[in-house]
Amino acid sequence: MKLTQDGEVLAENKVLILYILNKMKKPISNDNLLKLVLSVMDMNYFYFQQFLLDLIDNQYIVTFLEDNKNVYQITDLGKETLKLTSDMLPGIMKLKVDTNFKEELKASKEENSISAEFIAKGENDYTVTCKINEDNTTIFEVKVFAGSREEAKRIVDNWKENAYRIYPEILNSLNN
Repeated sequence: MKLTQDGEVLAENKVLILYILNKMKKPISNDNLLKLVLSVMDMNYFYFQQFLLDLIDNQYIVTFLEDNKNVYQITDLGKETLKLTSDMLPGIMKLKVDTNFKEELKASKEENSISAEFIAKGENDYTVTCKINEDNTTIFEVKVFAGSREEAKRIVDNWKENAYRIYPEILNSLNN
């Protein structure tokens, strides 16, 4: 795909992004939005970013920080524009979005529900924060000390991979 393609193809790509954002009930991260777009059509990452910038410049979508990530949400103007232009999207593409939407949304929701990060307090002093979120509410959070960057990174990686197992163990220990 070239950005010099005819305007109809470029507009179709922007309408696709609006269509996906309209399906979302909550703001979505750049990565998760890109995954949803790629599940429907092949799109170059740089073109995708340019389409997002164009949509923001035209005030069809807004971006803001949420949990230290840029997230996107359709505006009322974007919804009105989508109503006028949604017929540009082929029916098969809408069907793909609707079909893939549920599966990708579930995966992105699970991915966003478990998070971990570390912050350097000194050369050998790191604070690691591990969280579980549900519906934008933190239901579990633990902060631990790490004596090195490597140890902090191991804790973060371990939490992201094994939170489903570690969390119940901690709760069980706290309840006994």
